[in-house]
Amino acid sequence: MTKRDYYDVLGVGRTATKEDLKKQYRRLARQYHPDVSSEPDAADRFKEISEAYEVLSDDDKRAAYDRFGHAGVGNGGFGGFDQQGFGGFADIFEEFFGTFSGAGAGRRRRQGPRRGVDLRYDLTITFEEAIFGAERDIEYRRPEVCHVCGGNGAEPGSKPIACTTCNGSGEVRRVQQSILGQFVNVATCPTCNGTGELIPTLCHECNGRKLVERTVTKKVKVPPGVDSDTQIRLTGEGGAGLDGGPSGNLFVVLTVAPHEFFQRRGDDVVLDLQINVAQAALGDEILVPTVDGEEALHVPPGTQSGKVFRLRDHGAHKLDRSGRGAHVGRGDQLVIVQVVVPKSLTPEQRDLFQQLGRTLGKEVVPQKDKGILGQLKDALGDLFG
Repeated sequence: MTKRDYYDVLGVGRTATKEDLKKQYRRLARQYHPDVSSEPDAADRFKEISEAYEVLSDDDKRAAYDRFGHAGVGNGGFGGFDQQGFGGFADIFEEFFGTFSGAGAGRRRRQGPRRGVDLRYDLTITFEEAIFGAERDIEYRRPEVCHVCGGNGAEPGSKPIACTTCNGSGEVRRVQQSILGQFVNVATCPTCNGTGELIPTLCHECNGRKLVERTVTKKVKVPPGVDSDTQIRLTGEGGAGLDGGPSGNLFVVLTVAPHEFFQRRGDDVVLDLQINVAQAALGDEILVPTVDGEEALHVPPGTQSGKVFRLRDHGAHKLDRSGRGAHVGRGDQLVIVQVVVPKSLTPEQRDLFQQLGRTLGKEVVPQKDKGILGQLKDALGDLFG
């Protein structure tokens, strides 16, 4: 899942001050908070905005981000919403929507449906599962509506009643006089905490919280071609919503376990292969391991250490981002040959090398420095030749 530049997310320049960041964050947070926005992607945009502000408002995190990008500020970008939902926005929301008269949106928010929290699950998969895809069962705990009280928080046989302090509105209003005239201050009701209701007898199962944590098992389909830090979203598999609100999402964050000898470079698989000096000088036909099994590789005579061979279509399946499950091809396997000089020889081997050495002579020819561009050209020639 590609992450956008944090400065672009907030719509500020890279020289923005902390005050600039704060003002822009508050403006965007009011616009995209899921409790007030009707836009279909409001929840995702709000999380993205909050994540960007969390990093850029911290001097150390911002410095790391400016230098290294997303890699410098952690692996998941989930910040503080894991197990917390969007509750941290309440103070800002109150500041803008709950301090002046006529702020009816605040009252509707408290009494209306509430979306469930988003959750995160870290899943480690094998190198082969990342290449070819897999299905894995995961087990995690999530908030679900209490089955005893049905989500109203009251013991069966009783029911919540309207708060006597705010008459069920969730708000208390106070008229204040200032030099600008009279205005009405609206605040969250301290008796019911803004819910607008009181529960005389708490449910014995959830203790009035309306939600209980339960362990669930879900099947996760890992698409072929994923890599570490890939995020898979399971819509609606997060915490349950309240009062008819939708459930949150579950984000499965992948970590690919290292392989014994394969490495990943984009969609290509890289293998370092050692051959002896005889194979390098005379050439050979050898079998090399690939993710698909052993494949024959022709090593031509005179092969030098560092030579790169390409085995077509033996790399990772390219990740299909269209969502249609279409086949989009595979990468290659790059075999990097390293010529190994023996550290110890038998008497017979030593005699043979001495004979070879006499035929080769002892003249030493310094190699001309090709420079960085020359070395790069040679490397590209090995890869694409």
